Amino acid sequence: MINDNTHESLSDNLGSATPIRSNKYHLDTAIQHAQDKLLSLQDKNGFWVFELEADCTIPSEYIMMMHYVGGIDTDLQAKIAVYLRSRQAKDGSYPLFTGGTGDLSCSVKVYYALKMAGDAIDAPHMLRLKAYILAQGGAAKANVFTRITMAIFEQVPWRAVPYIPAEIMLLPKWFPFHLDKVSYWSRAVMVPLFVLCTLKATAKNPHKVNILELFVTHPDEEQHYFQKGTLLNKVFLGLDKLGLAINPLIPNSVRQHALGKAKDWITERLNGEDGLGCIFPAMVGAYEALMLLGVPEDHPDVVTARKAIDRLLVINEHDAYCQPCFSPVWDTGLAALALQEADEKANSKALTHAYNWLKSKQLSDEPGDWRIARPDLAGGGWAFQYANPHYPDVDDTAMVAVAMACSNLPDLDESVHRATNWIVGMQSKNGGYGAFDVDNTCYYLNSIPFADHGALLDPPTADVSARCAMLMARLATKHAQYRPALERTLAYLRSDQEADGSWFGRWGTNYIYGTWSVLIALEQTDMVKTDPMYTKAAAWLKSVQRDDGGWGEDNNSYHDASLSGQYGFSTAFQTAWAVLGLIAAGEVHSQEVKAGIDFILRNQQADGVWNDKCFTAPGFPKVFYLKYHGYDKFFPLWALARYRNALDKK
Repeated sequence: MINDNTHESLSDNLGSATPIRSNKYHLDTAIQHAQDKLLSLQDKNGFWVFELEADCTIPSEYIMMMHYVGGIDTDLQAKIAVYLRSRQAKDGSYPLFTGGTGDLSCSVKVYYALKMAGDAIDAPHMLRLKAYILAQGGAAKANVFTRITMAIFEQVPWRAVPYIPAEIMLLPKWFPFHLDKVSYWSRAVMVPLFVLCTLKATAKNPHKVNILELFVTHPDEEQHYFQKGTLLNKVFLGLDKLGLAINPLIPNSVRQHALGKAKDWITERLNGEDGLGCIFPAMVGAYEALMLLGVPEDHPDVVTARKAIDRLLVINEHDAYCQPCFSPVWDTGLAALALQEADEKANSKALTHAYNWLKSKQLSDEPGDWRIARPDLAGGGWAFQYANPHYPDVDDTAMVAVAMACSNLPDLDESVHRATNWIVGMQSKNGGYGAFDVDNTCYYLNSIPFADHGALLDPPTADVSARCAMLMARLATKHAQYRPALERTLAYLRSDQEADGSWFGRWGTNYIYGTWSVLIALEQTDMVKTDPMYTKAAAWLKSVQRDDGGWGEDNNSYHDASLSGQYGFSTAFQTAWAVLGLIAAGEVHSQEVKAGIDFILRNQQADGVWNDKCFTAPGFPKVFYLKYHGYDKFFPLWALARYRNALDKK
């Protein structure tokens, strides 16, 4: 916690040693620089999109995909290998996020990819990587997805993989497992895998690269591919064995019918050059599954599926990597909110351009998996990516609609109300919101052997629910039809607040993100600032402020909640979240807010933005993490502008 007599001044690089409030000129200058930079990054079509970086699993899988089909771009492969080598940790491993501990499965895939790229196994970096993998029990201990890859490349027997036959496509809805009971990302990844595993796909692997040196015993002798855990997990393992036993008895006609259903499911959702589900694992799976089902390589569906994958590449002069997906709708909504706070009038042209693009992307009556639970609900959502009509995102929809509702620009009311009506209709029974589905809460499914990553579901979370509450509260004063859903969401958020006053952040790291999300939502309501939801949250944010005036939290808090709000250093974007949250709680004049603003100003670069190098969000907590390259461009700007405007109102 910051003392009253510390961090009262502006940053040295702005040439001031007097209190922030009396140096509005310098604050305005910092805001102007950040605003100008953000405006310069707007696409000619009106949107913003920034790179989205994941761990080294995805670029490794891109190399493996080339070896699967036998078409290897050696120059691209060499650049990806440069990128992979540069991300190795000191202990030889590959973590899931910057500064994290090594991850066995990621490390195995990187090793295989680098060996495919021609790295000698006795090179120092490969020896360190091998030593780490063996110390963890070898490649046989890797997760299910990695073992499926190794089975496809004939490095482990297929018995190392859970039984996931195409006949799952034929299961009735009352059955304990059904596609409708898992999240959008799970079904988009799983259906292609049903095909690959049922037909026992075999990679071309033209150079016959193997990784036998990564196993403690020979793969055929390995007895511990599946770890027994809870009683429920043991039950599912028993069912897995039963499925393998009856597999030879399945009539060919039934199998072909199931494979046909899987093919139809994939084809319906191929989504042009945006790809199946707009996420890399599903897109690669669809590409490989279609060819395995006999679709020629030059067929338009296959050609387009590959183009969708290649669009995700970021190719630099010396290195390259592959993004997991694109984030233009999310980036544009957040950039718009920051620019509106900075100078709504001066930025109206850029904002109008952005909203016109967003209006063109709003969904209506298109088919979507969300309609399974809500068949009579009119569309109105936005997807996260450029085009993903089967899977609009509740979080993005709420964020974009809030930005539109706050813009004071004309011709946006229709879009805002369509979005809000859709949001109201997507509410789960407990009053909260998942990101893509309603009541996606069959938690027992996280015990099936296939789901050893524990990320199969899309239950309601505080951060998504807060965004929805912020939208409904913004409109409810004039449109009473939104108030009942709002009240249910606020009750959910109250019940979900942690004992220390924070909220868990499902889609951003982590408790700082969750707490910021809820506080700026509460600010739109008529709740008094003395309510414990406000006061406990503000007290928690103050308690985790660092001595430099900033805030920071890394992804280790997903693995150990006692690390909530803690990191080895402060970041500009997380400091911005904390400052925005505290201002929303009525703390604009607090020493903590002043110190946070000072930290942001002190760390602004000459080009007007910041340079936070850490990963900023989970794709899936404990499993998959992301670095949004735009977060250090719009969140600090938003916080600086919000602080200035809040002071001006006093």
